[in-house]
Amino acid sequence: MERTIKAVFSDVDGTLLNASHRVTPRTGEWIHKILKSGIHFVIVSARSPSGIYPIMRRNDLHCALIAYSGALIMDEERNVLYSRQIDRQTALRIEAFIREQGYDLSICIYSGDDWLAPDKSDPRVMNEERIVEAESRQGTVKDLAPGEGVSKFLCICAPGTILQVEKEMKAAFPDVAVVKSSDILLEIMAKGISKAEAVERYCAHLGITPSETIAFGDNYNDVEMLEAVGRGYVMGNAPEEIRRRFPFGTADNDHDGIADVLEQLFTGKIQ
Repeated sequence: MERTIKAVFSDVDGTLLNASHRVTPRTGEWIHKILKSGIHFVIVSARSPSGIYPIMRRNDLHCALIAYSGALIMDEERNVLYSRQIDRQTALRIEAFIREQGYDLSICIYSGDDWLAPDKSDPRVMNEERIVEAESRQGTVKDLAPGEGVSKFLCICAPGTILQVEKEMKAAFPDVAVVKSSDILLEIMAKGISKAEAVERYCAHLGITPSETIAFGDNYNDVEMLEAVGRGYVMGNAPEEIRRRFPFGTADNDHDGIADVLEQLFTGKIQ
C-alpha cells in the first residue's frame, strides 16, 4: 500500500457491519492486513464505547475508537484522549423539552460508558440493546453520577416524524449539535462535535494530516468526515443523495465494500 495512506477511519452501522450486524470475513481479513502493515484503523461511531467493544472483541481488533460521533476519543489501550459533554443543566432542559413536547420517540442518555433510558422496557430501546449488544439501565439525567454531563442523547423517533423533531430541537437549543444519523435516529451532542472534528483531532494525535487518510461511511452523520479526509468512500447502501455527493464509492456493506477498497489500495491498483 502507498505509504501516503497512514490511517483508515470507518463508520460502524451500515458500513463496517453488514445487515446482520457483523464484520464479514473478507473485510476483517483486510483490516488485519492494513493493521499489520502499520496503518492505523480507527472505528468511528455514534455508538457508546460499550456498543463498540463487542465488535472489537469478536474480530480481535486492537485499534483506536471514536464514540458518540466524536464526543469521546480513545486510543488502542482505551485511554481517553478527548471527551466533551453537554453540561448537566442544559441536559436537564433538553430532557424536559422532549418530554413536554410529547414526541413519539424513545430517548437514550449516554454519559461516558453509562447508558440510561427513562423507559428501558420500550421496544425501541430493547431493539437498540440487541443491536449493540449492550444493556441500558433505567434512569434519567438526574440519575447520572455526580458531576457528570451527557455525552449524547439518542432519540429513536417514530417513522416520518424525525424532520419535525430535528427542526424543533435545533430551534430550541441552538447551542448544541443536533444531527440526523438515519431516518429514525436523531443525535444530540455538545456544540461543535462531529466525526470530522474527531478525525482531525486523532490525526493531530498521530502527527499526520487528514489528507493522508481515507474514510468509509454510509449516512448523513458521515458526510463531514468523508469530506475531511484525503478520500471519502461512500457505501453502496448509502442514500442516493449522499452517493451523488461524492466521487468515490464502493460496494454495499453486505458485499465487502470496505475490503474492495483496502485490497485495491494495498495492491497499488488505486492510490
